[in-house]
Order: sequence, then C-alpha cells, then structure tokens
Amino acid sequence: MGKAYTNTLQRKELESLKLLTMQKGTEYGLGVLMEQGILDVERAAAYFSQTVPCTMDALIKSGANGCAALANLVAQAETAKESSLFLPEKSILYGPCVTNPEKILCVGLNYRRHAVETNLPIPTSPVLFSKFNNSLAAHQQTIRLLPSAEKIDYEVELVIVIGKTAKNVAESEALSYVFGYATGNDLSARDLQFKNSQWLLGKTCDGFAPVGPYLVTVDEVADPNQLHLECRVNGEIRQSSNTKDMIFTCAGLISYISQYMTLKPGDLIFTGTPEGVIVGYPQEKQVWLKAGDEVVTSVEGLGELRVLLA
Repeated sequence: MGKAYTNTLQRKELESLKLLTMQKGTEYGLGVLMEQGILDVERAAAYFSQTVPCTMDALIKSGANGCAALANLVAQAETAKESSLFLPEKSILYGPCVTNPEKILCVGLNYRRHAVETNLPIPTSPVLFSKFNNSLAAHQQTIRLLPSAEKIDYEVELVIVIGKTAKNVAESEALSYVFGYATGNDLSARDLQFKNSQWLLGKTCDGFAPVGPYLVTVDEVADPNQLHLECRVNGEIRQSSNTKDMIFTCAGLISYISQYMTLKPGDLIFTGTPEGVIVGYPQEKQVWLKAGDEVVTSVEGLGELRVLLA
C-alpha cells in the first residue's frame, strides 16, 4: 500500500481556486482567476515581496508549503485591491494548464455507452495508451490538422492532475493523490489510430491534447464521478453525458495505474470519453472534423475548453 497523500493543508489553503497557465513572452506564468480579473502571480509576488511558485508545474511540485504561500498571496491581493496586479481575462494568451507532465496517460473505452456505440466489448481492466508533450494545446489555440489524416474526431474528457508521487496506491486512498482536475479533449485521427493495432499514431499528433482553460483545485470537485460533460462542434451539441457512466472510476484508475508505474506530480490522466463521438455513428452519417471547425468541450465546474481547427 502506498503512503497516503496528506494534503489537508493544500485543500484548506487552496479551496475554490481556478488556476491557469498564461504565456508571458517565451515563458509560461501562473495566474489565478479572481473577481478582479486574472491575478499575475509573479507580479503579485514581487509587489508583496513574497516567495511563491510562479508556474503551474512549480506549484504542483511545491507541496503544502507552496500552496499555502500562494493562498496567502491571493488573500493579500484580494485585500489590497491593487489593479496593476490583475489582467483582463480577454487580454491573456493561455498555455496548457500543465505544461510539462512526465506522463500523459489516456484511458480508452471507459464509458459504458461509448463502448456500446463502437460495438466493442466492455473492458474488464482499463485500456491504457499515452500521448506525449507535443500533443499539449491550450484554450483558444488553433490546432493545425495533418494533410495525411482525414478522419478527425473529438473526445471530451475529465483530466486528473496528479499532486504527489503515487506508487501501489489503494483505491480508498487514491483521490488524496489528486491536485486538481481540468477539461480535456482527446482529439483523434481515426484513420491513423486504426491503421494497425497500436493507437499511438492517431492520438499524439501535435496539438491533439488540449487541456484547460483552468486547473481547478480538488476541493471544488466533491465527486469526480458525478460530473456533467459536453462537447459542441460549431455550437451543435455532439456529446452530453455524465462521468457516472465511467466503467472504471477516477480512484480506480489511479490505483490501477500506480500498480504498474509511479505517478509523479503534474502527470495527466485523460479518463475516457462518453458516447457521441463521430466514430460511433453509422458510416453513412460520419462527418469528420475539418479546418474551420470550432470544438468546445466542457466538464461541470471546470470551464469550457475552446479550440479552432485549421
């Protein structure tokens, strides 16, 4: 059994925060969504002469002390009401909410109705595959499609962000290893995915793992397996379901994966997609994504992730 993640301080201090990554020149910076706008953490830390993690990756790896420092900074900024510390949300360029995970793990066929629509048997254990960092993309990013791929599909997904090293974790303890959750879109080139028995080629093309706009701290999500999720293409609802249809729960996935590989802070787990994907339609009704399409995925309480295809 793995050591339990003692994150009581983190949960208390970072309650109800929506964190985000924003581009700052050639670098990434940490922001916090607040009523006044986006708090620029680096700018606020300098203003108050505080030592605070100033990127998402640094924050996740900093543990309870870093989270407490950020919570203190947020409280100071809220009290001071210094407008120069905040940016209008419309003015920022987002980055992927986590920019450098060691692992991007994905779960296939993890919703019962999705397995049924694709005429595949219900898995008896999680079906795992991976993406790489090249596939990460951000909210409002334009994703360029490959000329060699024609069957591009969407997949709205709940993404787990791991908060502490996890190995051989019991399912009963697994959620205590979570730092937070985000909305994801497991874009897939189906003609490449099913070219042979390995899914990798159709899954990890550049920009095929948008995640964001926010990383919502774990306190905001009472039960990750009771969340509505939705996908819209050019305003039309294509997927509308609930994470309660998962075959393997979030806790079950973390526990299972940790038996085989060590999960590290910042690792991402795309937990699977519900019914409504294009590949699940009868062949004569399959209209694949194309350049110019806008795809919006959302998970209850985590925000809408919007990308444009080109």
